[in-house]
Amino acid sequence: MKSATQLHTNKLAAAQPLALKTGWLRLMGVLGSGVLFSALSLSAHAGSLISSTDYLDYELPKKIQETCLQRDRCPEIEVKYLKTNHNWINDITNERINNLVVNSKPTESAPITTKSNQADVKSAIDSFVASQFADLPADSVFVYNLMVTPEYLGHVNDFEMFEISSYVFTGGAHGMPYSEYLVFDQKTKKQIQLADMLQTGKKSRFKALAYNAYKDWVKTVDEDVSSYEKNWPFTLSDNVTLTDKGIDIRYQHYSIGPYAYGMPVLSIPYSKLGGIIKPNLIPK
Repeated sequence: MKSATQLHTNKLAAAQPLALKTGWLRLMGVLGSGVLFSALSLSAHAGSLISSTDYLDYELPKKIQETCLQRDRCPEIEVKYLKTNHNWINDITNERINNLVVNSKPTESAPITTKSNQADVKSAIDSFVASQFADLPADSVFVYNLMVTPEYLGHVNDFEMFEISSYVFTGGAHGMPYSEYLVFDQKTKKQIQLADMLQTGKKSRFKALAYNAYKDWVKTVDEDVSSYEKNWPFTLSDNVTLTDKGIDIRYQHYSIGPYAYGMPVLSIPYSKLGGIIKPNLIPK
């Protein structure tokens, strides 16, 4: 299984150029035909889990299409849904993808939506693409970008790991990437969180290990850990996944560091997690 750290490094370097190069082409394909594309993942769990993705079948409103063609500055939309041979995994993952799309352009007056259907998704994207032409001048060189896509990371024992990555750009100095891990228990057919992974009463010990990993990470970006921590204090994220080596903890931009430091991943090896996480999580 690829480590989540490797995946993060590769994707972060390529995310923005990929979106800029392919988003317009894919959107034009949808404009022209409305075809639903599909891509098969190269990863599978011993033949029992087959993972692929489907592009959202979405067509821009006609008025927006006309404006796009006139200005040659069409918003770039890339939304994929997960398609595996396990419907319950698809349902949980795709509901979360819908929520990220619907809440992709939050405002102070709009509450966070927790339940979304396909009509909500279409309405949200319609609003997102229309806002580019309402917010930016006609001669602006910028285009709005919305990307949400799932990826299969691999498995450990009976657990299947996925990651949802998103990227939103609505002007300014940079867009906002986001990453969220999902861990599924094949035995119980449920998504599990950090709390489900820990043995009873062991959260404080896990947090101490995470804090040590945080200090090790800080040393890679700053010489003075104490000074750094005053500006960017440690917090325990529950955005975790299993890897072949241990548990990775993902942080979003600005959580424990400035934007330029990306989305840090703190890694805790299984050798330090004995008696802290449940035994069935440790690779056999």
